[in-house]
Amino acid sequence: MRIQQHELGLFAIYDGHLGDTIPSYLQKHLFANILKEEEFWVDPSRAISKAYEKTDQAILSQSSDLGRGGSTAVTAILINGIKLWVANVGDSRAVLSRGGQAIQMTTDHEPNTERGSIENRGGFVSNMPGDVPRVNGQLAVSRAFGDKSLKSHLRSDPDIQWTDIDNDTDILILASDGLWKVMSNQEAVDIAKKFKDPQKASKQLIAEAVKRDSKDDISCVVVRFRG
Repeated sequence: MRIQQHELGLFAIYDGHLGDTIPSYLQKHLFANILKEEEFWVDPSRAISKAYEKTDQAILSQSSDLGRGGSTAVTAILINGIKLWVANVGDSRAVLSRGGQAIQMTTDHEPNTERGSIENRGGFVSNMPGDVPRVNGQLAVSRAFGDKSLKSHLRSDPDIQWTDIDNDTDILILASDGLWKVMSNQEAVDIAKKFKDPQKASKQLIAEAVKRDSKDDISCVVVRFRG
């Protein structure tokens, strides 16, 4: 899409829990809210942060319609084909390949690594029930959109990174944790690089994750920059 003489590529993965109403809401509103921020063109990081926060506030204020579910998000915005801004909340991940080397562009927000923040807010992290650390024994991510009943113990501010897209940058993979639980960043890049067609690459990544017995939802987007 083109806005104000700029060319924009917008890519995202939203991995919902307790139904699909929150990911559907994010699909409709999150990018629109980011681009509505007046400072987007001068300070994309601040605009993305503010839009994430406003979007979460809107979701929480409409919980009677949207329900009490939640969602992770990873968003990637490519500006004029040369600058890439990546943001995430939760454990959906973005991985960039530069000269064939995998570079993780996001931070996985997991209860164990953010235990301090959860406990400071009066929450707790427990492996019961089940086998993975969960916020208040319920949610396996430490940041999310929605989740009204847990929100006082959860953050929804994104981690944001940017990079220049140079001649060595070949692909970007966005995927939910169902992929990353069963393959490393480098393995995913190695598989995706074999395909000229990014859609075929993402289908192959999903097929490989299923073959490796991934038990989680798997969503995946591959973006090819050149060649």
